[in-house]
Amino acid sequence: MVKSAVSSSWTAFRNRTFRVIWFAAVISGTCAFAHRAAATWAMNKLGHSALFLSMMSTCTSLPFFLFTLPAGALADMVDRRRLIAVMHIWLAVAAAGMGVLGWFHLLNSYLILLFVFLIGVGIAFNAPAFSSLLTDIVSEKELPSASVLTGLQFDLSAIIGSALAGAMIPLIGTDIIFAANSAAFLLVNFALLRWGPSNGQPHSVMEDFFQSFATAIRYVRYAPGMQVILARQILFSLLVASVPALLPVVALKSLHIGAARLGLMYTSMGVGSLIAAAFILPWGRAHYSPNTLTRLATYLLALVIFSMAFVRQSQPLLMVAAFAGVAWTCAGTELWLAGQRTMPAWARGRMNATVIMFSQGATALGGIVYGTTAQIWGVTPVLVAVAGLTVFLLLTLHLFSFPLSIDFTSR
Repeated sequence: MVKSAVSSSWTAFRNRTFRVIWFAAVISGTCAFAHRAAATWAMNKLGHSALFLSMMSTCTSLPFFLFTLPAGALADMVDRRRLIAVMHIWLAVAAAGMGVLGWFHLLNSYLILLFVFLIGVGIAFNAPAFSSLLTDIVSEKELPSASVLTGLQFDLSAIIGSALAGAMIPLIGTDIIFAANSAAFLLVNFALLRWGPSNGQPHSVMEDFFQSFATAIRYVRYAPGMQVILARQILFSLLVASVPALLPVVALKSLHIGAARLGLMYTSMGVGSLIAAAFILPWGRAHYSPNTLTRLATYLLALVIFSMAFVRQSQPLLMVAAFAGVAWTCAGTELWLAGQRTMPAWARGRMNATVIMFSQGATALGGIVYGTTAQIWGVTPVLVAVAGLTVFLLLTLHLFSFPLSIDFTSR
């Protein structure tokens, strides 16, 4: 029994198809995170303002706001494997386009934002289909392990890819990294080719596509618990958006760090996220209620945002980035779990898509607002204001007309 419990997190690796796709996804994800750091560095080298750097975050999040619901419905209507293959070809073409234009010195700030958006579109359409495909690849017994390993794949990719970008940008430049990412996206397609025939996923009519929107809207309208979840997600996303929007601005425009330090900054955030998921969350759940744990993590987020306003040395900034990963992961995960407890099983897919859509929309809006205000008033006043607003909301949430401080589980 002890051996089974210990090895349970790795059970899905016994499935050869999952194992091949997982390793392909690690390589592809590593190159994708390296691409993100390279794109941020390329934007910085063009010498543009805080607004353009913060818009990188907006162009990453906006596709999820626009396309999450259609992508979720489409994943239930068509062969998921084919949809994933098409989206990875889309991603490969977009990444290659950045590399080619950069090679010929035709890449400007607007084109960088456009390609970041196009890559975001591909990821937005791929995510629901890839998540749903897990149930077709692994057995019911292997599914919990597959879920854990998928999260581990994301964290490993973030850590390795960001560090790799920091080391390689000074040596090979950004254009080769874009090209390598293009090739890596196709690795997942080669892994899918090793899988057997499709399970014959049933096709739905277009009426089901539009009906899914109506069902989601109707359920949110008459479900107070879901309204609370959405309100919390929107508020949290608006606040946490200041981290991806303004942390690169602080690092590149205030500290003038190099490419290696930029990669380490993103790596530090990934390490913080991994530590939070592996150690801090299990300990916190054993000692605190979900709502208390969420509030403590959000207080830490406020401290991180305040520190970003005044830290002006690269080493302390790496620590701030790591704590940002801890706060973001702890609060975000608990909010997501609260949502799962509120949603009925029959509507969970559409409700998750709704939550993702609104939270990513708030993140995209936050990137625009923070970038614009930082351009006008400076980064420090904006970060201090966001940190103060976060603490104010934490102390006064009981004044809202909806019970944001509700506990969704009893201890």
